[in-house]
Amino acid sequence: MSNYQKISRTLLFAVVGSAALVSLGTARATDLNPAALKLQLPDQIKWVDDMKRGESTAVLAGDPEMPGLYVELVKWHAHHMSRPHFHPNDRFITVISGTWWVGTGAKFDPDGTTPVPPGSFVKHVGKQIHYDGAKDEDVVLEIVGEGPATSTPAEVK
Repeated sequence: MSNYQKISRTLLFAVVGSAALVSLGTARATDLNPAALKLQLPDQIKWVDDMKRGESTAVLAGDPEMPGLYVELVKWHAHHMSRPHFHPNDRFITVISGTWWVGTGAKFDPDGTTPVPPGSFVKHVGKQIHYDGAKDEDVVLEIVGEGPATSTPAEVK
């Protein structure tokens, strides 16, 4: 391939790439059909703080307190962990940001927890005892489960 062809090819890619970026830049949320797609930007997601539990939650779909599928974001604030407990149904969790710390069993041992980095996936198996939370930084999780999402204490001291 000659230098002329290489330059022409590079210019073609640059023009096509620029056109694609310009067209993406002109797309707006108002162009979307709300009957086809529900979009929530980060500043539109409503967080509810429960500082007693050291967490904040944002329900994205469904209702964790009612029967049926739900999706929620949970933000564990730094230096907060749950005590041993279990849920009646399986829960599927993706770590969005921060390092989440998880442990199993009825004896609470935060020093024996396992770090789970961002991008990881964890399944809480229904009726199995676990505990979890954040150590030195906030952690954001996406939890998908079947409601009602109850939590039963199970700690042995």
